[in-house]
Amino acid sequence: MSDEQQTMDAFVLHEHGDMDALRFHRDWPRPTAGPDEVLIRVGACGLNNTDVNTRTGWYSKSVTGATDSSGAAQTDKADPSWGGAPVSLPRIQGADVVGIVVAVGSNAPTDLMGKRVITDNWLRNWDDPMNRETTGYYGSECDGGFAQYTKVDHRNVGVVNSGLSDAELATFSCSYTTAEGMLARANAGEGDRVLITGASGGVGSALVQLAKRRGAYVIALSSPAKHEILRGLGADVVLDRAPDNLGDALHQATGRAQVDVVCDVVGGAYWPKLIDALCRGGRYACSGAIAGPMVEMDLRTLYLNDLSLQGSTMVAPHIFRDVLRYIEQGEIKPLLAATYPLSKLKQAQAAFLEKSHVGNIVVIPDAS
Repeated sequence: MSDEQQTMDAFVLHEHGDMDALRFHRDWPRPTAGPDEVLIRVGACGLNNTDVNTRTGWYSKSVTGATDSSGAAQTDKADPSWGGAPVSLPRIQGADVVGIVVAVGSNAPTDLMGKRVITDNWLRNWDDPMNRETTGYYGSECDGGFAQYTKVDHRNVGVVNSGLSDAELATFSCSYTTAEGMLARANAGEGDRVLITGASGGVGSALVQLAKRRGAYVIALSSPAKHEILRGLGADVVLDRAPDNLGDALHQATGRAQVDVVCDVVGGAYWPKLIDALCRGGRYACSGAIAGPMVEMDLRTLYLNDLSLQGSTMVAPHIFRDVLRYIEQGEIKPLLAATYPLSKLKQAQAAFLEKSHVGNIVVIPDAS
């Protein structure tokens, strides 16, 4: 398909629900770049939990189960999205775009034309970029990259100079900015013992690499079949994903029963054991709850141990630019689990939900 044609392939979310809510179109209108925007011919787009959670309505507070729990039937229509407001449907999802800029708006830099770019997924008021009340997410509050073309504000792209493929580069933006944001919130650094849950997933495997980059001692939790890969990413110790006695497991493996930092994307019933594993003055950062959002806590553990608990969603603008620099300098490496053609997005999302992979799953445009 040429860049001049007016329609494109796109996978579109038409309502909250199961996989049938996603429908593949061969003749969806191709977007046109506005004054501040660039038009991107998509080379690859990564999958992440936000795609699933938005499709199913999981973000609604009426849903209390794991992230594959659908809230579509009972969801309060006011809160099925990450930001607590309705998503405008139909919507093209997909946040982790890599592609070539094929058109620029009147206010966008002309030197972006023809450049390979990665998208920064946080939509911002660029006059007040850290205002959380005015943020949105690419592929949620605007159309994203599960299509042949997409558009975005020119300040939401970064030119990348790398020998990595489009599919490999599409593993970075969401997972690695999320992970770097968590580590920044927890102030993780040299010599800290950092415990990472869900370490084989996109964010988890990014946390392993980025925590190691900061000089931390990394302890990863994952199923045994994935341990060797995580050691290869830099994990100093890899434990089963949910040891019955976490303190004993830590002590046997490291000589200490507690850690300085927990970075968690899992939550669920195991959560109290993670909090108990923190030393006095320990820091906890959360950016997901794939095992379930409802947890129990003994507040005495929180205040008597001077713990700090941090939620981590929106990140500062510099974090995306930092991740680009890490890519170009070879300080982090992609963990591409599988690629699927765009027309097989449902199969890709099913594989994503099985969680038998390590790293990220990516879709690429179908061959012309």
